[in-house]
Amino acid sequence: MSKEITVGDALVRTLEQQAVSAVYGVISIHNLPIADALGRRGSPRFVPARGEAGAVTMADAHGRQTGLGVALTSTGAGAGNAVGALLEALNAGTPLLHITGQVERQYLGRDAGFIHETQDQLGFLRACCKGAYRVTSAEQAVPIVRRAIREAMTAPMGPVSVEIPIDLQGALFDGFLPSAPVAPARPPALANCRVQALAQRLRTATRPLLWVGGGALGAGDAVRRLADAGLPVISSTHGRGIVPDSHPRSLRAFHNAEAVEALFAQSDLLIVAGSKLRSNETKTYSLALPEPLVQIDIDPAACHRNYRADEFIEGDCGEVLTALADCFDGESLADGQYDGDISSAIAQAEQKLRAQMGPYAVLCDAVRAALPADGLFVRDITMSGSTWGSRLLPIEFPNTNIHSLAGAIGMGLPMAIGSAVAQPGRKVLGLVGDGGLMLGVGEIATMVQENLDLTLLVMNDGGYGVMRGIQRNHFSDRQYYNTLLTPQFTTLADSMGLKHWQIRDASQASELLFQAVSHAGPALVEVDMACFGELKFAGPPQRKLF
Repeated sequence: MSKEITVGDALVRTLEQQAVSAVYGVISIHNLPIADALGRRGSPRFVPARGEAGAVTMADAHGRQTGLGVALTSTGAGAGNAVGALLEALNAGTPLLHITGQVERQYLGRDAGFIHETQDQLGFLRACCKGAYRVTSAEQAVPIVRRAIREAMTAPMGPVSVEIPIDLQGALFDGFLPSAPVAPARPPALANCRVQALAQRLRTATRPLLWVGGGALGAGDAVRRLADAGLPVISSTHGRGIVPDSHPRSLRAFHNAEAVEALFAQSDLLIVAGSKLRSNETKTYSLALPEPLVQIDIDPAACHRNYRADEFIEGDCGEVLTALADCFDGESLADGQYDGDISSAIAQAEQKLRAQMGPYAVLCDAVRAALPADGLFVRDITMSGSTWGSRLLPIEFPNTNIHSLAGAIGMGLPMAIGSAVAQPGRKVLGLVGDGGLMLGVGEIATMVQENLDLTLLVMNDGGYGVMRGIQRNHFSDRQYYNTLLTPQFTTLADSMGLKHWQIRDASQASELLFQAVSHAGPALVEVDMACFGELKFAGPPQRKLF
């Protein structure tokens, strides 16, 4: 039993019970009782972001690494600032708890001009989250937060917001706190006959393929066993590392390479596990995928979402693929000719991409050589991230290639910060562009203040290089609004006591990146792209843009 406990203290104890290691946020008059409880208890760690968008994005990255991210924002405009980051977490399927304030219940919904008041905050939170709830009594605060945690952690996972009026956050109540952490809801029972039937499909297919996405991130062991048995694997960018890029049957994320498309045309079975088959990975859903197509997903609504499925198996990808791999213990699906074609397709795709990258292929190799094997590579939506960062850079482990799924720029730095806080024993390298970085440049101060083992690699081309490529592709020589005033990042780093390097040509890349990554603590490396060379980029792989 717990007598006379405040709602703020009760929430913090609930987070401790859930083994939450960090809360990211911006303190405000409308969340101060909760922040005060965090400060008095000293646990979980509070990471003070410079903006709500950054705080929620940090919590997003933290949730991808640990199973639950937590963010604390103010109400009204503060909660509104978090909307883009919540949309990203929803796209990525990140388990995230967003706690926000609300005006006093006495003034709620009255259009009284109360400070931070906004029209229908719960409505816009519901629009960008898996769920959103309001606490209306002190006794219900912990139960509703626990419900939100369970909902966030239950597949298909996603962000859940809870708004707590300020007059409740410091309120005392006489009640009890649950004694056990929240667990996600159990997935539906798997019918063994469905797996046996799928195994038989595999045995009769001559050129089967497995496509894995973010929903299969926990199925790495099963996917590797299937690959070892002879099943080639192609990954969404979110699913990279589920099977190591070094595996001879990994097609990596080369789904838009001509040589891999030729393999699709020859395939007689495609199993899609936990992937939405996103537009940028299927040329706006025009990529011809093999048939029959068998889809595995925890979400029953995923069936036929973007491609017609010939069969749908509802279940957890880890459970289904493990049962499928068990069917092939001691049995081989391998075909020497097929293996040779897989190897040839990968070699052709990589060679073509390296030729396109020019000197940036050298930079990519330098990043891989400098970053430890278990290091985390976090990338923003930028030219380098969308070309060599998403496909050429080798990825060996799941959840080590972190990026925006919704496609918004500006999330690279806060994602890198959240990753570094979540995994304090592992090196993080964050790849950002100068344009995207300026959306949240203040978070550099967060990186320095928290003394994170994070190297920020800034690709500086003086504007929006992605848009230059798209405009060049669609508007010939017409270029508008993509050149931006860019600060001297090394001078900015000096003003914060941040150690820094600058790379101006490919010959410097290996040595300087090794120095920066070897530095224990925050560091910044700026690549002067005007001096480094041209990076050829013509826009996303879409069938059409307009």
